Amino acid sequence: MAFTNLEREQIKSALSGQTFDVLVIGGGITGAGIALDAATRGMTTALVEMQDFAAGTSSRSTKLVHGGLRYLKQFEVGMVAEVGKERAIVYENGPHVTTPEWMLLPMHKGGTFGKFSTSIGLRVYDFLAGVKKGERRTMLSVRQTLEKEPLIKQDGLKGGGYYVEYRTDDARLTIEVMKAAVAHGATALNYTKVESLIYDEHQQVKGAVVRDFFTGDSYEIRAAKVVNSTGPWVDRIREMDASKKGKTLRLTKGVHLVIDQSRFPLRQAVYFDTPDKRMVFAIPRDGKTYVGTTDTFYEQDPVHPQMTTSDRSYIIKAINFMFPDVNITDKDIESSWAGVRPLIYEEGKDPSEISRKDEIWESDSGLLTIAGGKLTGYRKMAETIVDVLATKLTPSQQRSFKPCQTKHLPISGGDLGGSKAFDAFVQKTAPAGVEAGLSQDEAIRIARMYGTNAPKVYKRVAEGQEEARTYNLTLPVYGQLAYALEEEMAATPVDFLTRRTGATLFNIELARQMKQPVIDMMADRLGWSPQVQLRFTAVMEKALADAVVPVRD
Repeated sequence: MAFTNLEREQIKSALSGQTFDVLVIGGGITGAGIALDAATRGMTTALVEMQDFAAGTSSRSTKLVHGGLRYLKQFEVGMVAEVGKERAIVYENGPHVTTPEWMLLPMHKGGTFGKFSTSIGLRVYDFLAGVKKGERRTMLSVRQTLEKEPLIKQDGLKGGGYYVEYRTDDARLTIEVMKAAVAHGATALNYTKVESLIYDEHQQVKGAVVRDFFTGDSYEIRAAKVVNSTGPWVDRIREMDASKKGKTLRLTKGVHLVIDQSRFPLRQAVYFDTPDKRMVFAIPRDGKTYVGTTDTFYEQDPVHPQMTTSDRSYIIKAINFMFPDVNITDKDIESSWAGVRPLIYEEGKDPSEISRKDEIWESDSGLLTIAGGKLTGYRKMAETIVDVLATKLTPSQQRSFKPCQTKHLPISGGDLGGSKAFDAFVQKTAPAGVEAGLSQDEAIRIARMYGTNAPKVYKRVAEGQEEARTYNLTLPVYGQLAYALEEEMAATPVDFLTRRTGATLFNIELARQMKQPVIDMMADRLGWSPQVQLRFTAVMEKALADAVVPVRD
């Protein structure tokens, strides 16, 4: 089945026209991982998402596939071991969306980390996480710490720990996993909201009634088993199923700020503690530095979490505390993002203390719910729940499903023979982009971003130069937009400018410049009426404004 909204009606017909083995509700990284695992085992798989894929938590994280160093503080040894090993698997299966990032952990007098405890902690972390020899931690002197990052506060500095994390593009990781699931036979559709669940005569859940966001029409999707992997909305689906009891979710909000490197010229990713003993990341990326996260309980609508004035001032204070010479002010904030994390509620614990462990619950109706967990562990979470699914499907439905296939399965764009081959692949592939009309830097950037799918973007650049001029689009943006429309199910300007490319977050000036040309091309390709075009223009303008302007607490 295609993965494009240009064939939306055909996909809807496929969803309503058969009974699937499994219906996955939720198109974030967890749902995408489940769809890929189930499809590769031979299960007929459907997935629906009420917004765009990755529109919730899966595009609003710290953008690290990290090994869980913070969980050592909570003595969650098993979690450190599991996510550390999973991190390497995620990297090998998709080196175009994940990259190693050396992280500096500065230690100051009176801070959270002492030299001895940090050295022991990082050594234990290396052991538990199975860290490669070349990526194991080293301890740095004061001089070495300042050589790595001269902006760090010198007063009271005792040295630093140096270890590897993995940086990712969380939204693109989700899209690439979803594309792989569809390539292996899953049927997936965004902007499709579950309105109610369907039950058989034994009160067992057998599907859902869904509504199309664009047309308003409703239809049924039937399946032998239904999985609720809706992240912050998990309890809403459980309420629909009358099974919200026992453990529930508690949402916490995290906010990140983006600052141009001309104002905050950070050379080195830093993980530092604040005066109130919280931990914050500062990470250089694409000519910007982004800093976060806050960690506060959140009771409002999870669809549109926003930066507040206190979120912004908290992070600015944290920056100026650890990097006293940069003197960041409100005016330096180019963009921001806010996201909610769905944590399994534990009474009496602060947001930063609540476990990130995932859990699976089965209701009396047979509805399977997966909650909690982390971006890094998405593949293992999927394996665990699909193992459960395989035992729950009745013998007539069990067509000798395969065991889990995803441990060494490249995601879309990642089929290049592992991480060691990635740089050579980029150098070999980029000349085709130059030949298509891109500059060397543009061709390399697209090769690094799209991996083995880069030639598909280059092809659209080569064939669409006249159309790009017609819409006043730059060639790279035109190629990316044509590909996003035809093979990545982009349906709105925010899908493209925020989640398929990250421009709203990391190149907001480009997003502002390209907004109208992108809208014009999407309107023509997707057949929007003038009213629909106005509505999506307003939504895109709001997304650009929300990235900069905080709401009052």
